[in-house]
Amino acid sequence: MKWIPQDIDMFLQSKEYVDTAVLPLLPVSLSGEMKQTASMCDFISLLSVQLERQFRGRILMLPGYSYLKSSAMDKLQEDVKIWETELLCNEFKHVFYVTSDSSWKAVESCLKGKLIWLPSLPLENMDERNRNIILEDQVKQLMNLFMQSWQTVE
Repeated sequence: MKWIPQDIDMFLQSKEYVDTAVLPLLPVSLSGEMKQTASMCDFISLLSVQLERQFRGRILMLPGYSYLKSSAMDKLQEDVKIWETELLCNEFKHVFYVTSDSSWKAVESCLKGKLIWLPSLPLENMDERNRNIILEDQVKQLMNLFMQSWQTVE
């Protein structure tokens, strides 16, 4: 389910079945890494849409957490841990973070949720058909990670 009013209505009616929250982590740089971070955000945003479509009714796709790439990682980690605490306190059994920013790998072990890092693919120069094929392939791989995580807890 997406973070839109109609999906939130559906979520509130079937909350007991939605046990997974996904928080996209979206870096922003206004300096030398501007295009690279824009590409990361584009890729993760498009991937998140496809992922939500596949697991509609099982996951809540949160709006992306945008942050300045120049921010200190300990501050970012602290912010994400606040999200994590809020989600776990609100009965989400599984929390996933999806990102193309490899900086998060350094703090992965400090998070209770699962970090999924995917290298950003340059989708901006692809036609829509090829872009969708690539995104579907990535989502199939992610589906396995989600299902493995669900099976270890259930």
